Amino acid sequence: MTANKNLSILQTEDLTKYILETSVYPREAETLKDIRNANASYPMGFMSTPPDAGQLMAILLKLLNAKKTIEVGVFTGYSLLLTALSIPDDGKIIAVDPDRKAYEVGLPFIKKAGVEHKIDYIESEALPVLDKLLENPSNDGNFDFAFVDADKHNYWNYHERLLKLIKIGGLIIYDNTLWGGTVALPEEDVLGHKRKIRLDALAFNEAIASDTRVEICLASIGDGFTIARRAH
Repeated sequence: MTANKNLSILQTEDLTKYILETSVYPREAETLKDIRNANASYPMGFMSTPPDAGQLMAILLKLLNAKKTIEVGVFTGYSLLLTALSIPDDGKIIAVDPDRKAYEVGLPFIKKAGVEHKIDYIESEALPVLDKLLENPSNDGNFDFAFVDADKHNYWNYHERLLKLIKIGGLIIYDNTLWGGTVALPEEDVLGHKRKIRLDALAFNEAIASDTRVEICLASIGDGFTIARRAH
């Protein structure tokens, strides 16, 4: 392992492996392990929420005492199951994703965990669903938490809508906001197929950094976790 010149920067593959094996995998629910193992053979399975990021999310959900949540982008359901395991038995998750096939990869493990009753899965693009929720004034500020892991070019569109749905003091987490570290690279050093989403991530990061409606933390966990707390 090559040591970093700046000893306060601790990102290495060896250290990540140590963290996972020491404090994440031993505490990971068996049904979450099941989804993670299923992802290993599923196309694009790497897109799933990393378990260390999931561990942080579970703690935040419990600190919030979250009961009503929204998930934009479900994929195979790792973060969805994690949320369902972290909220009370009468909690509810509105989970939106157009790819039912991916959702059904994790569904047997959601059922095995006994939490399917907490989930309202909607097979759809997210913006129409969020707009429909906003048509009902009783939904304003009525949700505790949202997790977004979907099409990056719509992150700001999701943000504007979710800020109306999440209560003051509630949290929104945006995944993949560092986009494989490419946000810190010159464009010419970024592979062609990653450049468009890199620009989307850069634009979103700049916009949310100056949004006075939220307090934020951009954490270098997983592929970048932006945690936004609605301030007012």
